[in-house]
Amino acid sequence: MLNLQTASEHFTNPLYLESGRILEPYDIVYETYGELNVAKDNVIVICHALTGSHHAAGTYEGDNKAGWWDGLIGQGKAVDTDKFFVICTNVIGSCFGSTGPMSPRYPYTDEYRYKFPVVTILDMVKAQRILFDRLGIHQVHAIIGGSMGGMQALAFGVFFPNFAKKIIAMAATAVTQPWAIAFNKVAQEAILKDPEFKNGYYDPAVIRENGLSGMAIGRMAGHISFLSPDSMERKFGREYKRNDGLYELFGKFQIESYLEYNGYNFTKWFDPLSYLYITKAINIYDLSRGFDSMEEALSKINAELYLVSFDKDLLFLPSEMRSIHDTLVQLGKTNSDYFNVDSDYGHDAFLVEIDKIEDYVRSAL
Repeated sequence: MLNLQTASEHFTNPLYLESGRILEPYDIVYETYGELNVAKDNVIVICHALTGSHHAAGTYEGDNKAGWWDGLIGQGKAVDTDKFFVICTNVIGSCFGSTGPMSPRYPYTDEYRYKFPVVTILDMVKAQRILFDRLGIHQVHAIIGGSMGGMQALAFGVFFPNFAKKIIAMAATAVTQPWAIAFNKVAQEAILKDPEFKNGYYDPAVIRENGLSGMAIGRMAGHISFLSPDSMERKFGREYKRNDGLYELFGKFQIESYLEYNGYNFTKWFDPLSYLYITKAINIYDLSRGFDSMEEALSKINAELYLVSFDKDLLFLPSEMRSIHDTLVQLGKTNSDYFNVDSDYGHDAFLVEIDKIEDYVRSAL
């Protein structure tokens, strides 16, 4: 059974961040599925991507939108909730209940906004590790994540080498490359230059109501990197909107309408400051920080490592995942397996083409 449960934990001990700053107190919202067995050895941690949340599977009462990885997690699915106890947390810095830039800045009542410290992927992972300790979970069967979730999964492997028996990282990288940073830069600039952003002192209720044009434009740029030329051709081709004329100046191709709809809709449910902070975390992500080399960092991974890339992923190229595997092989380690998925969908294939990864995930687990 799915047994969807949502909960929150409040922490008063300081969270020491990579930057040298401290976050205290802080909250972490999380969701669980399935049942924890007596031995507590059937735990699977799911890590979400940039705009994801703790709601990875199932549907809430009165809501028809399923969790973002519902195709993968559930009864009889690849991550089978009849066998496993699955937990997904909302990362710190996000806007779905865990402490982030729009949370009250203790001991005051006003929001952190720019006073919120820069957090890193490692900080997100560290906070989750503290949560799991509180829940009495000291080792897990597996950690699974895609994109920024894959970054977290890899960070767990490097910095907490004995925490997970298996790690499945998809559509990720060991260090964010300039190409991905460039897409994030467009989004960041578009947000910052929007007058309605008010230099970070916007009214969140107004943004939820009206959206934020700059953020929508940035999201459109990001969305291009989530797809591929092939998937756009297949999905939209050069089709025009039926009620628009080819020679109307603002007539739209269907791809334009799609980007507009996704861009503007997105700004009504995702906080702009959270977007800035999380893209910053992605940009500065580098597994080798604190080590002499990437080889030294990756050599720390003791878990069985399953690396999944997607053919037409333009954001995190298959070669980036392959290089992690090749490095481990060159180091003489035998704990790594690499699987490149034949897909022309693009980066978001890990969310969309579940049929292409479910057998691999099931057998890895």
